[in-house]
Amino acid sequence: MKTEFARRLLDLPRSSFATTVSRIDQLIKAGEDVVNLCQGNPDLPTPPHIVEALRREVLDPATHRYPAFSGLLELKAAVAQWYATHYQVHLDPESEVAILFGAKAGLVEISQCLLNPGDVCLMPDPAFPDYWSGVVLARARMHAMPLLRENDFLPDYPALDPATCDRAKLMFLNYPNNPTSVTAPPEFYEDTVRFAARNQVIVASDFAYGALGFDGRAPCSFLQTDGAMEVGVEFISLSKMFNMAGWRIGAVVGNPDVVAAINLLQEHYYVSLPSFIQRAAAVALTGPQDCVEELARTYERRRDVFVAGVRDAGWHIDLPQSIFAWLPVPGGGSSSAFADDLLTRAKVAVAPGRWFGEHGEGYVRVSLLAPEDRLKEAVIRLADLRNGTHKDPDHD
Repeated sequence: MKTEFARRLLDLPRSSFATTVSRIDQLIKAGEDVVNLCQGNPDLPTPPHIVEALRREVLDPATHRYPAFSGLLELKAAVAQWYATHYQVHLDPESEVAILFGAKAGLVEISQCLLNPGDVCLMPDPAFPDYWSGVVLARARMHAMPLLRENDFLPDYPALDPATCDRAKLMFLNYPNNPTSVTAPPEFYEDTVRFAARNQVIVASDFAYGALGFDGRAPCSFLQTDGAMEVGVEFISLSKMFNMAGWRIGAVVGNPDVVAAINLLQEHYYVSLPSFIQRAAAVALTGPQDCVEELARTYERRRDVFVAGVRDAGWHIDLPQSIFAWLPVPGGGSSSAFADDLLTRAKVAVAPGRWFGEHGEGYVRVSLLAPEDRLKEAVIRLADLRNGTHKDPDHD
């Protein structure tokens, strides 16, 4: 029997990351020394006090039962406390916080909650590709907001077509940004709130990297802006700030109507995360934060090693403000061709900018989630390939 799949499933974007990871695995199995800087997958363990909290909670039989449908109130309160402590943003845990199966799930769900077929979503370009998935599932349309270097990789609202803005219902933002690694100043968020209110657009602010500030500067939260709660929500992830990527836990906070919609959708998809994970996550958010500060310093040192190396090799690169570096392709050529050449000849894996959208072309994204010695090795190989001195044993 031939199985016919729903059109929305066939239209979902295919993950280029999955294909590349498979190729990297094959190279490693063949004995190649690959420096994998393609993925944003933390390489360090979850802090011991959080792991111990999980061990303690999973031994409590009360956590073996079904949890509350919309998440534990103690975790929602912990999220609210974290926002109040770090950003002076005050949230009602019951109505303005939803617990997510990782921030990624919520970033897909929000489009299904707000968009009908044919509706318009304003999409940064380049952007995290998973934003697209929810729009496709909602059968809606994306309109690109180019993120250009001359605009500091921020959307240029006056340049957008007024008729398109009038039809738009949802807009994604992400600062510190993946992939361009820039932060947004408070004035930009003030412009965003005015733009969203004027056009009746809900803002979905992806703040997954917000806890990891570099150079003594904490990134701004969208919700710190007057009026932000009326026009949008913000997504946070414990994956990066606590090295809890495998735990799959995050939250969305802000506008209570949007939070309620996401809670409703999640009741039908997941019900709720295991109680032991939620309780341990609450410990992470309310416990000592020195582990987060140390992690930020570790990534900052890695960034400095990588940037110094590529600059010494004669390569211009802006100073990254997150865990990724946005590296111009030498000579402005194809990002996919350069990344393929880099993996094939130098055994360094990076993500082509084109994977993140049309305006990502001309760049590759480099993950800094690798030890300093591996980053140094990657820089040597990058420089050798760029300067034409790399020796490929298969092409001698």
